[in-house]
Amino acid sequence: MPLHLGPFVRWRSGLVLTWICLFSSGSTVIGGEHAATVTHPLPAAFSDLLPHFLLEPDDVYIVKNKPVTLTCRSTPATQIYFKCNSEWVHQDQHLIEHDVDPATGLPVMQVKIDISRQQVEKIFGLEDYWCQCVAWSTTGTQKSQKAYVRIAYLRKNFEEEPLGKEVALDQEVLLRCHPPEGVPPAEVEWQRNEELIDPKTDPNFFITVDHNLIIKQARLADTGNYTCVAKNIVARRKSSSATVIVYVDGGWSEWSKWTPCGADCIMWRSRECTQPTPSTSGKDCQGLDLQSLNCTSEQCPQTASGAEDVALYVGIVAVALCLTLLLIVLVLVYRRKKEGLDADVADSSILTTGFQPMGIKPTKPENSHLLTIQPDLTTTTTSYQGTLRSRHEITGKFSLSNGPLLEPLPNGSHTLHNGKLPSDPNDFMNRLSSQTYFKTLPRDNVNTSYGTFNFLGGRLTLPNTGISLLIPPEAIPRGKIYEIYLTIQKKEDMRLPLAGCQTLLSPVVSCGPPGVVLTRPVILTMDHCSDACLENWAIRLKKQSYEGTWEDVLQLGEEVVSDPYYCQLEAETCRVFTEQLGRFALVGESLSMAAAKRLKLLLFGPAYCSTLEYNIRIYCMDDTQDLLKEVMQMERQMGGRLIDEPHVLLFKDSYHNLRLSIHDMPQAHWRSKLLTSYQEIPFYHIWSGSQQTLHCTFTLERQSLSTCDLTCTLCVWQVEGEGQSFTLDFNISKDIRPLDSDFLLMDNCTPALAGPSAFQIPYLIRQKICSSLDTPCPNGADWRLLAQRLKLDRHMSFFASKASPTSVILDLWETQHFHSGNLNQLAAVMAEIGKQEAMIFLVSDGEC
Repeated sequence: MPLHLGPFVRWRSGLVLTWICLFSSGSTVIGGEHAATVTHPLPAAFSDLLPHFLLEPDDVYIVKNKPVTLTCRSTPATQIYFKCNSEWVHQDQHLIEHDVDPATGLPVMQVKIDISRQQVEKIFGLEDYWCQCVAWSTTGTQKSQKAYVRIAYLRKNFEEEPLGKEVALDQEVLLRCHPPEGVPPAEVEWQRNEELIDPKTDPNFFITVDHNLIIKQARLADTGNYTCVAKNIVARRKSSSATVIVYVDGGWSEWSKWTPCGADCIMWRSRECTQPTPSTSGKDCQGLDLQSLNCTSEQCPQTASGAEDVALYVGIVAVALCLTLLLIVLVLVYRRKKEGLDADVADSSILTTGFQPMGIKPTKPENSHLLTIQPDLTTTTTSYQGTLRSRHEITGKFSLSNGPLLEPLPNGSHTLHNGKLPSDPNDFMNRLSSQTYFKTLPRDNVNTSYGTFNFLGGRLTLPNTGISLLIPPEAIPRGKIYEIYLTIQKKEDMRLPLAGCQTLLSPVVSCGPPGVVLTRPVILTMDHCSDACLENWAIRLKKQSYEGTWEDVLQLGEEVVSDPYYCQLEAETCRVFTEQLGRFALVGESLSMAAAKRLKLLLFGPAYCSTLEYNIRIYCMDDTQDLLKEVMQMERQMGGRLIDEPHVLLFKDSYHNLRLSIHDMPQAHWRSKLLTSYQEIPFYHIWSGSQQTLHCTFTLERQSLSTCDLTCTLCVWQVEGEGQSFTLDFNISKDIRPLDSDFLLMDNCTPALAGPSAFQIPYLIRQKICSSLDTPCPNGADWRLLAQRLKLDRHMSFFASKASPTSVILDLWETQHFHSGNLNQLAAVMAEIGKQEAMIFLVSDGEC
């Protein structure tokens, strides 16, 4: 058969050029060898046809390590081959089948190739892996569509998980879900209590194109645990469950009809909170359920006359005499109790211990209006604990009552039912929680302190949390005794409204009971996690009202001295002056992308590891002591321990996520089981501040149990922002570093201190200082100079608005220096004022 040199194609493989010659007989020579032969030449009628594809290769995914097969079929074709990423696939890797179309008599060729995971991984990250089929006929060539080969995966962590909510009946509910990154992209479905939600069968549900679930009108039956489920051909992932509680606020029924006039000439009517009845933690009806009205004279029943009137008047006089005698007895009891309390103060040796200027000799002792005794400045206060009562009342004069702790009276005052600490701490919390306002109080005693206080004041502290409440002397009116509590609320239990760029900067702290009468502000101290750059923030103090709504009561930098609230923001601490007890939180709104929160980064590993796997947990949490305490306690229960010193990271309001990665592991001994190069925590999970224990886990695997030395570097950084790195080099089985005890503050202070033992400055010395410095002096040697020396002059207007500016300054000094305070330092400041301002301790009232 004569040889006809038809069209030819060449391709490059390495540095070798190969020529393909097409023969009229249908044979093709590649590099001098026959690759395939068509036994029947093309019919003359079809010899000028280009090949067309009966089947083109489609996109495929490699699942785990299973190879995939690409298939291509063409007619009329004399040759057919694959090339992948512009490189021809070797002919040995092709599986070619020949056939003839019975209808047309045209030759049909089909080719298959297998693609392995290793082939794709060789170019992973450079470009997508693709393959294309090329078919020849005697007339020319045709190329199929590109088929992309991708490695399928589905990450474990959701980019956004649904958050639990409490919503009112008929309110619209939006549950957000952003599934984990995956190839192919994950499909999303929702479950309620592990059952699939189908919007087709229940049109009250709607799933948006971006996978969020909308409950159009919340029904009581919609209360439950909602889970976002993401799945693709590789895996199926479930988000954390979000609890949705649909509550019903109570509503009044109509008023009943007025009752007939009674003997007291009053008629009544009532109504019930049943339209609807409150349910699922809904609010009770507000207002009166019983109403009275004076009857007109015509409606009043006729009263008795004659002898019956005389009997009525005699009864009234008898009752009046009884009430008078009772009042006299109460006055006598009150005076004896007051004298006893004052006797405690006068007799207490704590009130005469020292406070004197250093190195000052009194030049005019006859004019000194402070202490005539020169006490020792280094003397510490003695312990003064227990119930504050007159020593003459050893048996106790207050009767135990099962009623509420403080019962509101019409004029706003409070009646004390139980004046001493309950023997059982749970009894105290149960009594509080039984009242309407206190239903959300945590019942654990670990995060709650309480005590009994009178006009001498005291202090409540939650150890290892940075939270305390200072009750200054004279803050509680004389003659009153209050049981006061201090507790941390779990953030997930609070419906704290945050909008826009707002973020929670502090723990949610409750002190109470609310409504007690205070004559001076108490000071609530708690940590915050802002960078304290007020030009980047609008920071507000929020307080929860009795009805449960949160209100802005103060914006830092815009304080009004006449308001009952004031705040001092320090680098890591916030001190709130308040004349009203209640539930407080500090909320910040970023004014620019430069606003940053402080994050505490903690690394934990197992205290004991007997398996090949070793898990490292990295916590990224707000930098407050209460969260540090919570995570440390949780890890101890899980058998974990700190494996490196904590780091602090500034996390900015830039909408960028937080990334975590691990590097520099000795590959011969350790490997990471993470499929990707890094993990991410979504920006909004961190910025909201509502998720307390955010963390990522890196699972490492050692080659053998004898491998105990671990060296690696862990990096944590905000995308396009600041980062921190941990360099680990330790023996996982013999690590004796005392990191847990070094970095968990061991605050062993007494949770409740009452009376003088709660203060560093003795009570009588404090009164002398206040009387000396409160009166303005022309030369400025008064409370203003004290504030300047203590670097508190930013609050001059606030101090000046108080009846005793000096006492407020000393209150603030007490809160700042309770643990590390040194009376010598305060005395040195006073001595410095005395030296510069004519020795203030010895200046008489007449010289001011």
